[in-house]
Amino acid sequence: MDLNYIWDQVVKAEQQGIAKSELRFVPAKVYSPYMEISREMLNDQSVERTVEINPYYRFHSIFKDLFDAENDHEEELRHTLFDLAIHFLAEIDLMQGMNKREYHIRFALRDMKAGVFGTSVSENIELFTKDEQEVIAGNVLRLYESGEAIYLLKDTLRKIFKQSTIYANCEEKDELLFYIGQPYSEQALAKIELIKDLFLPIRFQTELYWDRHFGVIDVDKTMQVDYIALY
Repeated sequence: MDLNYIWDQVVKAEQQGIAKSELRFVPAKVYSPYMEISREMLNDQSVERTVEINPYYRFHSIFKDLFDAENDHEEELRHTLFDLAIHFLAEIDLMQGMNKREYHIRFALRDMKAGVFGTSVSENIELFTKDEQEVIAGNVLRLYESGEAIYLLKDTLRKIFKQSTIYANCEEKDELLFYIGQPYSEQALAKIELIKDLFLPIRFQTELYWDRHFGVIDVDKTMQVDYIALY
């Protein structure tokens, strides 16, 4: 799909780790009357920080007098106003495409970043991608609705760490064994701690296993010589 609208460009930028504030919208000197985003290559999916816009595609009534060919005064100011206005219109575009649930997810993420869920959460939530943050916030909302902490702990961990598994050992004590399925790193550990902070019931103890699984009888892939972690 061509990035034909300003909201497409903003969404694509965020997916690539580019903040909305880093985008600068400028009026295109050459553009198609049938497209909002002006591109030399129509199928180019990359995101440039300077985005050329055909402002008359949807917003002729707003911009029809701002860049009149005979108006050569205060050009820098007019371009600044144009950038601010397009950012505002892009935000409206994004809001119009959101449902009630998505609004609640945004509010939950805002609270996480503001420290409502604790300092550790506010410091480490930015380690996750935008999609991962939405998974976490969505499951926090589900936790309030259902109270299914263990299920949501497993669901969140599996969506962030694709090879992970959680085992419960409740015969002698309330213990959860986390197999992560990847080598140890400080960033991965910080992510796991955040997930535990949000979803782990206080009575449970945990043990972490990274890229070496503890042995499970009759599960061949966990019983490989020299690759078995001790429990």
